[in-house]
Amino acid sequence: MTTDLATAPTAAKDHTRTLRVLQDYGVYLGVAVLLLVNIVFTPHFLSTENFRTQAVQVAPVLIVALGMALAIGSEGVDLSVGSVMALATSLISLYLGYGIWIALAAAILGGAAVGAANGALVAFIGVQPIVATLALMVAGRGLALVLLPQLKDVHDPNMASLGSGDLLGVPYLVLIATALTLLVAFVVRRTTFGRQLLAIGDSRPAARLAGLPVRRVLILVYVASGALAAIAGVLATARLTASDPTSLGTLMELSAITAVVVGGTPLSGGRVRIGGTVAGAVLIQLLTATLIKHDLPPSWTQIAQAVVIVLAVYAARERVKR
Repeated sequence: MTTDLATAPTAAKDHTRTLRVLQDYGVYLGVAVLLLVNIVFTPHFLSTENFRTQAVQVAPVLIVALGMALAIGSEGVDLSVGSVMALATSLISLYLGYGIWIALAAAILGGAAVGAANGALVAFIGVQPIVATLALMVAGRGLALVLLPQLKDVHDPNMASLGSGDLLGVPYLVLIATALTLLVAFVVRRTTFGRQLLAIGDSRPAARLAGLPVRRVLILVYVASGALAAIAGVLATARLTASDPTSLGTLMELSAITAVVVGGTPLSGGRVRIGGTVAGAVLIQLLTATLIKHDLPPSWTQIAQAVVIVLAVYAARERVKR
């Protein structure tokens, strides 16, 4: 009995240490395991063309996940990102006749406007983020379908170049996603806005008492999330060379939330892990590709993502309890 009592604290400490390691580095372990599984069991996985394909496919997910990380870091969430992608693809088709730059500006401004509406509902009216962004998720998709009721091919050399072109062998989509990742990481870690965002996510009442511009920061968070989702919609449109507001961005919010939460950003806010978010997006892409390459139906991908989210949230909950 005495021995059991003596070893109990040690066992508890070991369990806590193991859980913390899994929370901080589990996503990287998951990526490594999936890479190893594919190297062993997936034919032609170790090819330049395959890695190029995987990188291009993960780019829009990563860009949306960056905005989602900001929203979750502020103790919120943005469920409207998929609809913003659909709205962006509709605006691209509508304004492409006026030139590529006007079309890009219209798409990104449209996403930012949706984000501003989300932020205003959260910051000024006090609507819960999940409710506010759910409303814009429905409204955004509806507006996208009003603007463009059906699929439309995009015949523009600039868009085609954006979707399939590269610089020194690196696709433009990957370069853009990398640049945005570095920018968001810099904003979170090195700017006053980033510090204010984390403080608000940690405790909004305390941030107000400290005199932080809570409303302004929240609005900017959702504007950034909307703009990033719109950029992802533009890139997806360029890659597909078609605008399809019916299906583009469908369930993207699930993939983005999964990438962020698995990457170690807690749903309780106050922390944003950009490196973990990148690894989380790669994990989701590898998981999807693995299931597809082994002839499993797409529905299994959604089930697998749901399981990953539950496990990540449970691990975060255990850490909070301790």
